[in-house]
Amino acid sequence: MRRGERSAVYWTLTTCVLVAAAAVGGGAWTAAHSAPPARTVVPTATATVQSTTLSSTTQLSGTLGHGASRTLFSPAGGTVTGVPAVGSTVADGGALLSVDGLPVVLVDGAVPAWRDLAVGSAPGADVAQLEQYLVSAGFAAGLDLTVDQDYTWATATAVARWQRAVGLPATGVAARSELVFAPAPVRVVAVAAPLGSRISDGQPALEVGSTAAEVTADVPAAQTYLVHAGDRVTVTLPSGQTVPGSVTGVSTVAEAAGSGGGGGGGQQGGPVTVPATVVLDDPAAAAGLDQAPVTVQVTDRTVHDVLAVPITALVALAGGGYGVYVVDRGGRRLVAVTPGLFSGTLVQVGSGSLRAGDRVVIPSS
Repeated sequence: MRRGERSAVYWTLTTCVLVAAAAVGGGAWTAAHSAPPARTVVPTATATVQSTTLSSTTQLSGTLGHGASRTLFSPAGGTVTGVPAVGSTVADGGALLSVDGLPVVLVDGAVPAWRDLAVGSAPGADVAQLEQYLVSAGFAAGLDLTVDQDYTWATATAVARWQRAVGLPATGVAARSELVFAPAPVRVVAVAAPLGSRISDGQPALEVGSTAAEVTADVPAAQTYLVHAGDRVTVTLPSGQTVPGSVTGVSTVAEAAGSGGGGGGGQQGGPVTVPATVVLDDPAAAAGLDQAPVTVQVTDRTVHDVLAVPITALVALAGGGYGVYVVDRGGRRLVAVTPGLFSGTLVQVGSGSLRAGDRVVIPSS
């Protein structure tokens, strides 16, 4: 074979090898890039169909405080020599303040002190209030004291014992300057007459409020049917702690946010709400909190003795509606269900083919 012929054969063979290699390489690329994607397998587990009670709830915004404050007036005049700390509690029989070194004592009662009380005073409800305190505090022990509206010698003796115990002159006469009749106990909100100041009879001494923690919940006006006096609720504090409580009252007056006084042409009106009052079962849980934002959870619907499954067990059916996969000895079967009430992670389901205790498929993660 001549040299030119050998070159032609060489290039012909080389070309064939390259074409074959290209064909093989192209086939490999096509196979690699045209393979169907791998199926994603979702890990599953099973859950038990429950027969249970479910409730749905509504969340309301609220504020935790101690109710409206009121003013207590000093019945004595002079120099203020003692005041309680703001936030402290003054109990029935405790000192509200001291004037010229003598205590002014809080006594539980609805009728204000308006006169000195002594043997011979005209009968009255103020006498009965004082006698009730003297008996309950133990100052009438061994005395023939009847709680009525008559100030007797037994009453005077008990008053002298009380005066001696609290540091007042033991006269047996309950002077108006010595006590304040008001609902007790009270929580001190503000001091109107600071230590060392001069105060006159009838001048404001303290701003006080209830000792009981109280929540004001804002109920949307269109949802007042959800809340009634006596309803049980759950209050979530700023710390995340939940405390049970009861609704004590629902106002009949609606309020619009931002509709209060003040001019300026700003935006008027807002969500219209009705305030509801809630007291906590455990007031100590709210210790140290005042005007704190809270959430009130109200139960708006409850269903009893229903079948329930985890919400994640629901499967959307191709023809519409929902079903669940029930696992039994034969494998698993799809059962159509009708969802009902949703509550937390569970949903009520209705189906003639489902029973309490059945196992249904749910995602495991």
